[in-house]
Amino acid sequence: QAAAPAAAEAERAGGALYALPTHELGKLDADERAALLQRPRIDFTSIFARVQPIVDDVADRGDAAVADYTSKFDGVDLEAVCVPVADLPEPQLEENIKAAFDVAFENIRKFHEAQKMDMKPVETMPGVVCGRVSRAIERVGLYVPGGTAVLPSTALMLSVPAMIAGCSTLVLATPPRKDGSVCPEVTYCAKKAGVTHLLKAGGAQAVAAMAHGTQTTPKVDKIFGPGNQYVTAAKMILQNSEATVSIDMPAGPSEVLVIADGEADPAFVAADLLSQAEHGPDSQVVLVAVGMDTMAVEAEVAKQAAALPRADITAKALTHSYVVKCDTMDEAIEFSNAYAPEHLIVQVENAEQYTERFTNAGSIFVGPWTPESVGDYASGTNHVLPTYGYARMYGGVSLDHFVKKITVQSLSAEGILNLGPHVEVMADVEGLDAHKNAVTLRIAKAKQVAGQ
Repeated sequence: QAAAPAAAEAERAGGALYALPTHELGKLDADERAALLQRPRIDFTSIFARVQPIVDDVADRGDAAVADYTSKFDGVDLEAVCVPVADLPEPQLEENIKAAFDVAFENIRKFHEAQKMDMKPVETMPGVVCGRVSRAIERVGLYVPGGTAVLPSTALMLSVPAMIAGCSTLVLATPPRKDGSVCPEVTYCAKKAGVTHLLKAGGAQAVAAMAHGTQTTPKVDKIFGPGNQYVTAAKMILQNSEATVSIDMPAGPSEVLVIADGEADPAFVAADLLSQAEHGPDSQVVLVAVGMDTMAVEAEVAKQAAALPRADITAKALTHSYVVKCDTMDEAIEFSNAYAPEHLIVQVENAEQYTERFTNAGSIFVGPWTPESVGDYASGTNHVLPTYGYARMYGGVSLDHFVKKITVQSLSAEGILNLGPHVEVMADVEGLDAHKNAVTLRIAKAKQVAGQ
């Protein structure tokens, strides 16, 4: 393929377009280190101001508003906004494409199926039995981006765990193509994983349609999936609104942090950095080098980037990316945990020995033969992950995101006699007499039945 204009310019400039600023961690003061942990700034105040009217309009006008915004932003006039997946014809795909997505489906299914856990009932004291059960969130919305790249892999990452959890209504939203149809690979994945409705819209209008419901789009209880700044803003607005909907996690632009030592292959390291940089101009990639030749990596970045069809996007992402040189793995691990990357790639000798020391990361890719790409597509782990530093307090999407954990307790007469007096005392302390009385009445009845 011919190099993009930016790539050609990079070649003429000797790769300067793809150069990464380099910092020596040991020479940075606390403020300089803190500055490196910051992501490219997102001005959510102005984005919220643009998104809120869209959300309100969709809540008021439903399908008509979704169709209007799809025409305005995507240049597509929809005949139907949301359709039952069962009514869609089987997509025509090459057999090798079907086979690839079938492998991914099966690996994702195996990994998420293994996450099912039933808690055994616990007798906390004689006659007092407590337990916890999982119940599917009945109605879920699955957002599959389709702006700068078609992402049928995200359709699998969201719909497969929803299917395993037993969700009854699965609404998948994705931007339509110019003829009003949906990417056939996305349709194939949706049918395979039991998606019930296909919403042919993207952006804030799609998120609002799922949150509030429209004439053809079922209202959902929780919304999942990555997206651009407008999608993220819509999710954040709606989870705090009268729509009564929750979200999987807040998210920002995609990112990767690669830790590499002198044993790492510079071509592998460069390829991993570029695989995230090509996601979007606001993506960020970070190389944490421990005793390695970073010049060799930068040369590979320039060489490989120049051949990419998305070279312009990659070049923009690299303008706010950088290299950090560390003297030891201890320093590298400390920096990584502070940064809390969405994707963490560990390309160092005996990488497995360090895995337990990483405390903040969306997903970890261990060793030279584990590119981030396998997690994005088909290893089985989920690629919907916390970004923008949210890996400090969020994990990636899993089966647990699609279920509710409901606690259950059951007391016998013996149980209320054993536990009740303590509850009476605690209710007295808090001055809640009705709480106490509900126990006192039962204690008296239990004693009566027991002949005490």
